[in-house]
Amino acid sequence: MTATELLDKYLRLTAEALARVKPVAPSRSFLYGAAQDFLTMARAYLTDAQHFKDGGDPERALAAVSYAHGWLDAGVRLGVLDGGEDDARFTLFR
Repeated sequence: MTATELLDKYLRLTAEALARVKPVAPSRSFLYGAAQDFLTMARAYLTDAQHFKDGGDPERALAAVSYAHGWLDAGVRLGVLDGGEDDARFTLFR
């Protein structure tokens, strides 16, 4: 797999993961706010990754998409985001 193919794979995987997750807690709770922070960071890093890719900087794009997915994965692992039983996109506790 080429570096470009790998980057495209992770951009797709992270975009799919972002579309799948949702906050777990009630909207007025502290944890809902935390979930929104995780989602905001994931969206920002995913946007950065696409910007770097479009600008011809695949190394920074791969780093940014890794951070984006890390925010989603951490949110699911901690239980503030619901990723379902999807252990292909997220690291589940059990």
